[in-house]
Amino acid sequence: MLDPEELFNQKIEQEIRIEPKDWMPEDYRRMLIRQMSQHAHSEIVGMLPEGNWITRAPSLRRKATLIAKVQDEAGHGLYLYSATETLGITREETIEQLHAGKAKYSSIFNYPTLTWADIGAIGWLVDGAAIMNQVPLCRASYGPYARAMIRICKEESFHQRQGFEILLTLSRGSEAQKHMCQDAINRWWWPSLMMFGPNDDASPNSQRSMQWNIKRFTNDELRQKFVDVCVDQVKTLEMQLPDPEIKWNEETGHYDFGEINWEEFYEVLKGNGPCNKERLEARKQAHDQGAWVREAAAVHAAKSNYSTNTTTHGFQTA
Repeated sequence: MLDPEELFNQKIEQEIRIEPKDWMPEDYRRMLIRQMSQHAHSEIVGMLPEGNWITRAPSLRRKATLIAKVQDEAGHGLYLYSATETLGITREETIEQLHAGKAKYSSIFNYPTLTWADIGAIGWLVDGAAIMNQVPLCRASYGPYARAMIRICKEESFHQRQGFEILLTLSRGSEAQKHMCQDAINRWWWPSLMMFGPNDDASPNSQRSMQWNIKRFTNDELRQKFVDVCVDQVKTLEMQLPDPEIKWNEETGHYDFGEINWEEFYEVLKGNGPCNKERLEARKQAHDQGAWVREAAAVHAAKSNYSTNTTTHGFQTA
């Protein structure tokens, strides 16, 4: 009979999902908690840059679709917090870690949205990078995470198309609108490449994550796929990617691209980005102001459970 660790390794090798009640190494559990809670935090914090434009959207249709998108992101966060709780940590603990600065969220959300075109760039580039990262997670070895990602990826695909359509409309507009479109692409391109994380030789967690079939591709592999796709898509917009070093490499079958400013990446990660403090303060404030809602929901749930239990046992309440 196999011991628990041998059985776990066998499941990983045979592509059998690990479920919450299964035995798993503590390092595997910790890695999942870190990755999944960070993912949940990113979905929630990611509502802030776009929510900033709901009242300023240029038309009622744009306003309605942006509201729907922000609502989707909230739902994604809730799916992921719930999935993370299956690993033995409470949602409250993960949120406390975020507020205390012990947990991270995607660095991309620490940049400001200066114009309406930024909403398009976030949809095309940021959500596009997220899709490139997240579609392989639908095959992650941990069952609750993989299942949550299926719906999330479907909705993110819509978000990307929405963003690209915003930029396409601007790129077909006035000279000022074209300039706005290009400016947004210029500002969001490099931070979007940073979303895939450090280069492989500077990312010790990636290899272990791939050994456990949590991740399926390395950071650099995913980043390269993203660049290849975007180089073709930007031609439809008749815009330019802000990298003069992008060129086709016949030998590799991919586009070469310039060096990422990793100093900027790590500075933002340390909390020194343009909007780090603003984003975290907004989340803390929302959490504090929503305390009464959580308390009321808990009281209502307790009353509902009491009513259900007394009815089940033959004691109908008044």
